[in-house]
Amino acid sequence: MDALATYQAVKERFGAKVLEINEKALDPFMVVDPSAIVEICRFLRDHPETAMNCLTNEIGVDYKDRIEVVYELYSYPKRYGVTLKVKLPRDNPVVETVETVWKSANWMEREIFDLIGVTFQGHSDLRRILMPEDWPGHPQRKDFVEPMEYHGISTVRDSPIIRMEADRK
Repeated sequence: MDALATYQAVKERFGAKVLEINEKALDPFMVVDPSAIVEICRFLRDHPETAMNCLTNEIGVDYKDRIEVVYELYSYPKRYGVTLKVKLPRDNPVVETVETVWKSANWMEREIFDLIGVTFQGHSDLRRILMPEDWPGHPQRKDFVEPMEYHGISTVRDSPIIRMEADRK
């Protein structure tokens, strides 16, 4: 089985919960209903033809009109991978955790929560992992504005580019 055959098998099994299959992309992917992500991931892990036993990466992406979570799965027994995506609203990005399917999702989802602001329902330890607990906002959001200071410490940094240009004169 390959990625495209896997997407078709998921479409046959889950029907309308598969919102889109993009076969023409450089790396083909499937967009699924956020409410079905755990069910579809569990199917891909447990089905003997797919055996997606590894969540290799989970990524949060901020587009100006939505937030996406991208799941890159790999089957070591079958030696191929697939990509799933869920689209979430920017104002309240919430999706179920896949930590119950793959334990490796724990830290990846914490990072996405911390930097992009996606809430993973059912996560065992959803708290910031890179930024301080009281940091305002999510620094990888397109609408993030860095505060001028944090606890009395300036966050303004000199530009090394401007400094290099001044040194050349």
